[in-house]
Amino acid sequence: MKTRTVEIMDTTLRDGEQTSGISFSASEKLTLAKLLLTELKVGRIEVASARVSEGEFTAVKQITDWAKTEGYISRIEVLTFVDQGISLKWMQNAGAEVQNLLTKGSLNHLTHQLKQTPDEHFSAIGEVISKAQKIGFETNVYLEDWSNGMRNSKDYVFQFLDFLSKQPIKRVLLPDTLGVLTHFETRDFIKQIVERYPTTHFDFHGHNDYDLSVANVLEALKAGCHGLHLTVNGMGERAGNAPLASVVAVVNDFIPEVEIGVKESSLYKVSKLVSAFTGFGIPVNKPIVGDNVFTQTAGIHADGDNKKNLYFNDLLPERFGRKRKYALGKTSGKANIQKNLQELGLTLNDWELKKVTERIIELGDKKERVTKDDLPYIISDVLDTDWHKQRVFVKSYVLTHSKGLKPSTTLSIEIDGKSYEENAQGDGQFDAFINALHKVYQKEGVELPKLVDYVVRIPPGSTSDALCETIITWKTKEKDFTTRGLDSDQTVSAIKATEKMLNLF
Repeated sequence: MKTRTVEIMDTTLRDGEQTSGISFSASEKLTLAKLLLTELKVGRIEVASARVSEGEFTAVKQITDWAKTEGYISRIEVLTFVDQGISLKWMQNAGAEVQNLLTKGSLNHLTHQLKQTPDEHFSAIGEVISKAQKIGFETNVYLEDWSNGMRNSKDYVFQFLDFLSKQPIKRVLLPDTLGVLTHFETRDFIKQIVERYPTTHFDFHGHNDYDLSVANVLEALKAGCHGLHLTVNGMGERAGNAPLASVVAVVNDFIPEVEIGVKESSLYKVSKLVSAFTGFGIPVNKPIVGDNVFTQTAGIHADGDNKKNLYFNDLLPERFGRKRKYALGKTSGKANIQKNLQELGLTLNDWELKKVTERIIELGDKKERVTKDDLPYIISDVLDTDWHKQRVFVKSYVLTHSKGLKPSTTLSIEIDGKSYEENAQGDGQFDAFINALHKVYQKEGVELPKLVDYVVRIPPGSTSDALCETIITWKTKEKDFTTRGLDSDQTVSAIKATEKMLNLF
């Protein structure tokens, strides 16, 4: 039973953008802001730091214009500074109405960075809060380096909180700025603060330098904090922030009395979009959103799944808009292969299954990757049967690329014994090849799958004549599927992967 609501503030667009080498465009920020609030249903979003750049101003203005028309403006937050109201003026021009004021949460930072006394700092903070109140802005206050403040200058932290408890502010934000806390300290520090200031709203903002951010979030909730700061894919400075998807799953499964309101089934799609916008890849083993998280590799696990779901836990992939997969390789065994055959609608007898299993193990020993979509080819090859009859043959092609001219391709292809020739231009040789292919299929009134991902792998340490593997993910209305091509020429390997797609399609 839900007895307590905790606010989720997503700071992907502000703190997450501090990931090294990452910068969102204004249109990307607007797209993500809309998704975070309307699709994922997070409570609040921190979208920028004041005074950073013209591009940042433009992005915030677009977000606030949209938010005002949709009734979300009170949920849009901007990081501001103790700068005699300059940040507030920037916010006002950008259309934002909620400031997250950055202040010093440890005596060490105050003394050595600002070179001020506590009273001087508090006085300057009070002036900014007063200015914000006069123009109708809401104020939250960040205590930067709060975790070290609690460790090394607790009297200063309590002196600061005594001051803030008398100010017209909405929330106090407690960041583990350097990611130094253990889960024991997190629970102890927040418990002390919540008990001492029972009428103040406290958010916890965790960093992941020791890989403890999710554990710290869990303990912060148990200690009574009222809000959490998270980022999509755990983006953020250094090792990043507490990851949104992991925290949502942990809270829903281990603290059932807490309501956070985030829509689990949208976590994966938003994660993939952020990855696409940033080029910041998602590790395959990353909880909830990694490609391997719901993939069983060992055959004994697939066998157990057939026997009362022995290897299932509460993290069912369907919760997150995903499906369980069974990897094919040297450890997969017959059970994994049967699971993949079932998805393809294929059935093998025991002898056939044994032969196919042997070939997959052989390929696995050679470190070759095998997928469900490769199975028809393997069956055809091993059993010398017509399980997969090739209907489409890329017979010939001419690829041209000249300086100052658009790349072009002339293509000859055979489909069910009928030959076609087409020519097309494109942004690159492979794009020109695909455009020529579309011309062929348009004659037959057929819409080809959409290319949604394209990855090229070359073995580490290889020279320029190395074989390269091109892995392409295609999307139809019914499903996504992947094909691979191998050749010493990258474009040719992509064409081979495309030929496989045409036959599967």
